Amino acid sequence: MRFTRTSQAISTAAIAALVLTACSGGGNNAGGEADPNAIISVYGNEPQRPLIPADTGEVFGGRIVSMLFQGLYSYDMEGGPVEELAESVESSDQQNYTVTIKSGQTFTDSEAVTAQSFVDSWNYAALSTNAMRNAYFFSTIDGFDEVSATEGEGENEQPAPKAQTMSGLSVVDDTTFTVALSAPDPEWPLRLGYTAYYPMPAKAFEDISTYGQSPIGNGPYKLASPDAWQRDRGVSLVKNDDYQGPREAKNGGIEFQFYTDPAPAYTQIQDDSLDVLDVMPANALRTYETDLAGRSQNKEYAGNDTLVIPGYLEQFQGEAGQLRRAAISQAINREEIAQVIFNGTRTSAENFAPSVLPGYTSDIPGNQVLQFDVEKAKQAWDQANQMQPWNDSQPLTIAYNTDGGHKEWADAVANQISSNLGIRVEGEPYPKFATMLDDRVNLSLDGLSRGGWTADYPSIYNFLAPLLATGASSNLEKYSNPEFDQLLEEGLSAPNQEEAVAKYNQAQEILFKDLPTVPLWNRSVQIGWSTKVSNVETDWAGQVRYFDITKTN
Repeated sequence: MRFTRTSQAISTAAIAALVLTACSGGGNNAGGEADPNAIISVYGNEPQRPLIPADTGEVFGGRIVSMLFQGLYSYDMEGGPVEELAESVESSDQQNYTVTIKSGQTFTDSEAVTAQSFVDSWNYAALSTNAMRNAYFFSTIDGFDEVSATEGEGENEQPAPKAQTMSGLSVVDDTTFTVALSAPDPEWPLRLGYTAYYPMPAKAFEDISTYGQSPIGNGPYKLASPDAWQRDRGVSLVKNDDYQGPREAKNGGIEFQFYTDPAPAYTQIQDDSLDVLDVMPANALRTYETDLAGRSQNKEYAGNDTLVIPGYLEQFQGEAGQLRRAAISQAINREEIAQVIFNGTRTSAENFAPSVLPGYTSDIPGNQVLQFDVEKAKQAWDQANQMQPWNDSQPLTIAYNTDGGHKEWADAVANQISSNLGIRVEGEPYPKFATMLDDRVNLSLDGLSRGGWTADYPSIYNFLAPLLATGASSNLEKYSNPEFDQLLEEGLSAPNQEEAVAKYNQAQEILFKDLPTVPLWNRSVQIGWSTKVSNVETDWAGQVRYFDITKTN
């Protein structure tokens, strides 16, 4: 891999910082000879969006997309970039990059994967009229402002982008394209393993709606049939024999089965009717290592959980709103919930990013607001009420999705806030993650909601910009602070990783004042598997490496 010297240093630091320790190892329990055609059945739930790389921003859709597509890079177990279609990514100034891809690669409809495939897909993703969730990932490319901004928005005019393509992208030949960024960005190559940067075939742009329901990719798997995505039931993938890359499938396919509650899946893991479960029911956290002796794993990864406080809620606006946000944070006993509900499988948050990421520090001014302190919480709440009386006509709700196993902790947080602040707080269950996300996108929540993030690539920036920068793809509640945005930009253009991280941590100081979200805890992932499968592992981002799993029938 030919990164520039600065980029290579970033990758090395990321790898060193992301060596995580598993409490129990991956499975090798299946007896007999593995069947290379065996289908692996795994836990999942309904994707929120169509299966388009640039439009998939949540974990359950993302895990399917990552199996269907191949980009320039993937990531190894520790978060280091691994060449997929990239032959090289080179730059002499960290701003102008030349990308060379491997020749002879095809999509599953036999169309060649070329430099044009990447440029067309990235331009499509960035164009405002296409409304792709991951458009923000292209914001550092020259010309993004022209394709994402709109003009002609008068009363009788339809909004239109100022340009159709980004000026910073140019095709040189079938295997080479160039990328000009708006400012130097030494981290840019490290992002290129994320799903937003995957290429799509020309057929995708003919009818993107139809394509999103039955995508043609180039990854280690392909859809088992054009109608393989059965709504509310599952998605069936089969091995792509034409795939050439480091993630070659060691099984015949993956059957993602959709659930609205992990409890039935846990029963099925025990009786071998489901092969892999990576969302453990809360009531099984004390027993799963015994119930699944020799076929479970607990491993820290780059992910966190948060409590989202929408800025459009009147009672959380202004100075009184800031006081109430701080009061809610200090009314939560994170450590108690981590021990009682999660059986010690979570660690209390001290930062807006997980502790496993390079540059992490717990020494950020203002993070005292994450410490449990009932006296300070009450004082802040009472002070807010003197400015603006709390409307207690309806209980404050905390929205959560039951298909992710969140009921127990959400109810515990609601009870703590209620008890410590003297207000009514209740959990608000959603059977599907996708439905809850839709309400967040539509700004229609009437209370708080659970949030969280799993790293797209190993960087603190990834836990700040996509979620909280103005106009970012996953900034669902539309938080905006120009000072925060400016510090992120300064970090992107910093001459080295150390100075970049310093800017990102400085940006967190602003977040600890505003508290658009309240960090709760850092995650670890608990997984279990049937007696029929082996080589079950999760990576640095907590994702199951489905392609490595083998199975005996």
